[in-house]
Amino acid sequence: MNETILTNRQKSILNLISQSTGISRGNIQKLIQKIEVISKPTLIRDLNFLIKNKLIKVEGNASSTKYFSFEDNPLLKYFDLDTYFKLDPDQRLGVKKKFDYKIIGNFKNLFSKIEIEEINNIKKSFLTESSKLSLDIYKKELERFVIEFSWKSSKIEGNTYSLLETEELIQKSVVAEGHAKEETVMILNHKRAFDAILKNYKDYNKLTVSKVNQIHSLLVDNLGINSGIRSEAVGITGTVYVPFDLKYQIEDALSITLELINKTKNPLEKGLIATTMIPYIQPYSDGNKRTTRMLVNAILLTGDYYPLSYRNINVEEYKKAMILFYEQGSIYHLKRLFLEQIFFTYKNYFR
Repeated sequence: MNETILTNRQKSILNLISQSTGISRGNIQKLIQKIEVISKPTLIRDLNFLIKNKLIKVEGNASSTKYFSFEDNPLLKYFDLDTYFKLDPDQRLGVKKKFDYKIIGNFKNLFSKIEIEEINNIKKSFLTESSKLSLDIYKKELERFVIEFSWKSSKIEGNTYSLLETEELIQKSVVAEGHAKEETVMILNHKRAFDAILKNYKDYNKLTVSKVNQIHSLLVDNLGINSGIRSEAVGITGTVYVPFDLKYQIEDALSITLELINKTKNPLEKGLIATTMIPYIQPYSDGNKRTTRMLVNAILLTGDYYPLSYRNINVEEYKKAMILFYEQGSIYHLKRLFLEQIFFTYKNYFR
């Protein structure tokens, strides 16, 4: 979708429609007036423009006319991130504050034929391509990947190590000055966890709660974070969404998610499900997104895809895309970012 063709007002209208399960023009006008004054003719022109560009669809006639998102799968509904986050968490419309089991049934046909074709055009076997490299080049390239992945995944969590400092730490065990001990440990834990996954990637062909717990334990080792499924409530900054707080609920949601991933055939769909659902469940007291990124790489390696470094991902956009999923059940932007990282990886590593 070309987001640049839309005006800010049209983006706001599109967001309102995406947040609904069908909304009348009159209600759209009432809600949009809270953002800016708009006449009936202008609203009609905007709605027709969105219909023409296949961003929304209309059903019914006369007073029963309602507007809907063009995408039937609610997971793939489009929202404009900037427009959505102009409102504070308590002011956003249609926000889901609790875990929604119905979402799980929508995780199917997540990629279009065109997207699959584009991926297949760039896809190379990780095992085949890495085996073509000399041992020295392979080790050097693998180390570069691990450095960049450990740095960026840690940075997403607020770690202040620079990329060059991370390189010195991993290559030469040089601890950078001016950083908390926990930041050093976090980066080294990433390296240990990825090394363990690469060595035993076939073990992740079928996921279990125990295997995910093992990844989490490696990532939070010596960080003062409890390992294992949490038994206390957690909150998430920037959203009114509240994950389950009872251990049996968390374990149930995680087991259902892993069962869904195991049944899914396409490794990319498996990875996208993990990208969205593990943070949604928040099974651990801390380290959920770190565990998710490491688990996604385990899934991709098992499927003979390149792992993701997340090196060029926009951290703020990534966090906003995650919150949008929590609140509206839309993975549109998480999917877009996921695909961007797939293409970035194939262009930049193990060549």
